[in-house]
Amino acid sequence: MASPLALTLPNPEATHALGLRLGQRLEANSVLLLEGDLGTGKTSLSQGIGAGLGIDRREIASPTFTLIAEYFDGRLPFYHLDLYRLEAEGANQLHLETYWEGEEVEPGIMAIEWPERLTYLPERYLHIQLKHRGSEREATIQAIGNGWDLAALCTV
Repeated sequence: MASPLALTLPNPEATHALGLRLGQRLEANSVLLLEGDLGTGKTSLSQGIGAGLGIDRREIASPTFTLIAEYFDGRLPFYHLDLYRLEAEGANQLHLETYWEGEEVEPGIMAIEWPERLTYLPERYLHIQLKHRGSEREATIQAIGNGWDLAALCTV
């Protein structure tokens, strides 16, 4: 397992820019688990990912009440999930493996907010933890599984 990559994000624009780079560089079947307290930038990061895929960022809002928002107008499909309102049993009933295994949906990029609600995980994913650090945010990115190049994905 590679060492985690820690990035300082001085403002919301930097969080969006990280997402933009990820959206431009990630391949189909990429799963991102976005962990962090309320207000740490999970939705800003997701909007950046969508923008990097060619999706209008204004279309991307936190899918808190819809659970799963699907966008098909970018270079790859983007599946944005928010599990905040679910318990583990409810998250299990979504059968998210159909997304990350590409069984019933077109393979794309999957960003899951509040992944700690999951009782099972894909074999390969990026775990992105966002934290407040004073007026800044810190993103710690850990690659789980083979084939990730964090430096190539996340740096300018």
